[in-house]
Parts: sequence; structure tokens; C-alpha cells
Amino acid sequence: MTRTVKIASAVGALALASVAVPAGVSFAATDRAPDVADRAAAAGGSDANSATGSASGAVGGSSAGSVANSDAGSATGSASGSPSGSATGSPGGSASGSSSGSATTQEESFLGAEPLVPDAIQAPAGNVVHAVLKARGVQVYECKRGMWQPLEPAASLTGVTMSPVKKVTAVHFRGPAWVSDQDGSMVEGTDPVTAPAREAASVPQVLFKATGNRGGGLFGPVTWIQRLDPHGGAAPTTSCGGDQPIAVPYRAVYRFFTKK
Repeated sequence: MTRTVKIASAVGALALASVAVPAGVSFAATDRAPDVADRAAAAGGSDANSATGSASGAVGGSSAGSVANSDAGSATGSASGSPSGSATGSPGGSASGSSSGSATTQEESFLGAEPLVPDAIQAPAGNVVHAVLKARGVQVYECKRGMWQPLEPAASLTGVTMSPVKKVTAVHFRGPAWVSDQDGSMVEGTDPVTAPAREAASVPQVLFKATGNRGGGLFGPVTWIQRLDPHGGAAPTTSCGGDQPIAVPYRAVYRFFTKK
């Protein structure tokens, strides 16, 4: 009789285990699923199977949303004499700026809103947005004649191309120049036209004419470059001495245009 009871108990335990963790279900790659399942079980509204399925759906949906809205970083930035940018938020211009007609659904999705671009730095007609990248980095200044003067930007950029839609990354440095760290293409900026930043102590918004294009990748066909929505990066207003440079953090949004 004792042996029969023990065997029945063992069989019952195995049956419960099979109900709690169905075959084929795995929590690998996420530590959120067990929490969801525990909460659902405590509420008494679902069994372990439905809790696990709901957790998997929640994790999948959250990952997709995050990828669609994530910022590649970059840290995103821009350059013009002393580029500056913004990794988050919706890029904007001065109060007198107007909404850019070249924004696309993909661009709005990436930035969170349609960018506002001051009239003074609109790209010429016949050009369309090719890629949008957010930059994060520093504006480096050197001391000359007792005042801080722009030396170079140093930033990492992450963003997307408009067509086809794909994630891209790049670096930004003295020139100002931008180089794709995926395909080696490069573009430099010249003839800067500026507009005030909306935030104090920030580098200005800028429109550059593209020059020195290299390669046929991301930056090969670029015709114009905008730096929008800069946060930080402005030179210190205090006097200086010696030869030690200073790096001022900044963020910005860069838009790269090509011919229609």
C-alpha cells in the first residue's frame, strides 16, 4: 500500500510539472516572461500556458517597438565649424522656422515628430531627404588670443536611410566631414549658412553644401547637409590661457539630402 501511494504521488508531481511548463516553451533571451506568468497566475485569471504565451507576445511587441523608435545613439550629431546635435526629441529650428515639407513618415517615426527647419537653412528645391542620423559627441575648442575657438567636432551618429529603409552609422570629425563606418563613403561640408539654436549654450543650426564626396555608399550621392535641434556644444564664454583644448558635449540631428 505504501509503495502504491508513493508511485501515485510521483505520477501526480510529474503531471503538475507538465502543466506548469509545457513542452517547447522556453524563457531563453528574456527575463520578463516568468514575471508576467507569475503575475497572471497570482491574479487567477489565466493558467501557466496562457501567461507564458502572453509574456512571449509582450516581449516580441516591445522589442519591435523599441527597434522602430530607438536611436541609433548615437549618439547623433553634426558639424559646421563646430557641429552640434541632438540624440532625442524632435529636431527644430528657431521660432521663425517653418515645418519642412521634405519630412517622410519614416523620418517622423525615427525622430518622433516632423522636423521644424528655419527658412534660412532649408535645402534648395529639387533635393530630398536621403538619411537622418542622430549624433552625440563633443565640440572641441582651443585657446587662441585668450578666447576659445572651434577646433573640431568628434561624434558618433546612428540613423536610418529613407529608401530603402535601413539602419546606418557614421562618425563625424574635423572638416567638417562625415564617414560611414559601414561602407567607407564620405562627405564634407562647406559654405555654412547658420540659424540660431532654440536652446541657450548650443551651437547653431546649419546648412552645408556637400563637397569632397567619396564612394557610392551612404554619403556618395549627398548634396546638402543640415544640422538641426542642437543641444549644447557652444564654446565657453570665459577667457582662457595655455594650450590645453576643451571638449564640450553636444547632441544634434543631421539630415543628408540627395537630388530628386
